[in-house]
Amino acid sequence: GTHASNLVIGFFLTRYTLDVLGVSTYGSWLLINSIASYAALLYCGLGETISRYVAKYHSEQNWHRINQVVTLVLTIYLGMGVIAFLIACGLSLTAGWWGGWTGEGLLEAQATILILGVNVAVGMAGSVFGGVLHGLRRFDLERGIGFSFDLVRLVLFLTFLSDRYGLVTIALIYFVVALGENLLYIVFARRILPTLAVGSSLLNRDVLKECGQFSSMAFLSVVASQLINATDTITIGLLLGKEAIVPYYFGLRLTQFAKQPIDKIAHICMPTAGALQSELDRAKRSRFLIKTLGIVFLLAGGAFIGAWFFAGDVLRLWVGLKLTTEDLALSHRILMVLLGAQLIALPCGILRAFLFGSGHVRVPALIYLAEATTNLALSITLCLFWGIEGVAWGTAIPIMAFELCLLVPYALKSLQVSSWRILEQAVVPQFVPLLALLAYSLTVSSHPMTHGDWRALFAVSVCGAGILGAALWVRRKLDRRSLATA
Repeated sequence: GTHASNLVIGFFLTRYTLDVLGVSTYGSWLLINSIASYAALLYCGLGETISRYVAKYHSEQNWHRINQVVTLVLTIYLGMGVIAFLIACGLSLTAGWWGGWTGEGLLEAQATILILGVNVAVGMAGSVFGGVLHGLRRFDLERGIGFSFDLVRLVLFLTFLSDRYGLVTIALIYFVVALGENLLYIVFARRILPTLAVGSSLLNRDVLKECGQFSSMAFLSVVASQLINATDTITIGLLLGKEAIVPYYFGLRLTQFAKQPIDKIAHICMPTAGALQSELDRAKRSRFLIKTLGIVFLLAGGAFIGAWFFAGDVLRLWVGLKLTTEDLALSHRILMVLLGAQLIALPCGILRAFLFGSGHVRVPALIYLAEATTNLALSITLCLFWGIEGVAWGTAIPIMAFELCLLVPYALKSLQVSSWRILEQAVVPQFVPLLALLAYSLTVSSHPMTHGDWRALFAVSVCGAGILGAALWVRRKLDRRSLATA
């Protein structure tokens, strides 16, 4: 329910913000926000580190070690927050050069960048305690806090956003939301873990060495993720102009909406795998891995089939008045390229989460970095020849090459799971429900009445989910019956 509500809020706010700001100003926001997202590099991979070690030491009931890890990461993040603000000052001073703003638009862009710099600093400090909740596997609290402030963000947008000083308004709203969210992380982390404490006396060289070995490789994954997820819009903005970002972004945004609830599964897997590693329960970890891979493959395949038949209607109803027919068709093609790549990337994200949770960090991080570097070079090259559609292919091709050919073999070997077992128990069983969904989509999409408005698309989606669930239930019933008679 929480994930569905988050998607609805995000879906609505994306269109609402475009309507209020207009294409040009909204393109400016996308460019600034994409650059601001590179602040994720300042986390140095320590977000994954705190989650893994809190899970590990909590399972061992080593409270003192948890406090040492939390103190170390908090100290580093406070320093990085200062650096983030200084970088924001530099970007603000040079905004006219790299962003092309002039006059009043330049002043607004500069103020927006400075506010986002403060926002990053606040978020870094508070995220330490969000990492504690994640490591404790209190996903209910973590997501509950996030959802509550999604609602706050919605109310603030509807109340205060206007076309005048819209960029500054958005930045201030994000700052208020981040401040409240992170304060609650602190309160609940201390309540759930009463022994939690921070202090200079807890800084320890051995902890720095232990966490540094893990975080240095996790940092490479953060760099890679940032290159893959944020470089596209920056590449388009700098090479083709800020307005060219918008049709690409809506294809990208629908991809993000489709993968967001599936990504949460990987978010849960890493601390769980870390806890199972501490318990030396490899058989249980393997069963959990296979079950999770099956669920992710089913959801990703279902999202792809639904998008193939109905995403064009979603785009038309969502932003049809703001984009031309040609741009809408282009956004749909971009969506299918990016979402097709997610059929590989999402299951591989589960493998990567299990590898990280089990302490295998170096090789998957290097593979991910090589993939991201290739992504950047290919996206820039193809953008020059094929425009924004080339950028989408520049993202998809490295995913298919590096994830399938390098990450999958390494993960199966390291996690001691056979490829045949993955195919037999995780992949092949999903074909029956996916084929049922495909048949349903083919049948329903041929009727014009299913493409008319939001109510029709909602009914189609609900029925499609029902078909998928029913086919899955029937398949499991048949599997159990065959096992009983064997």
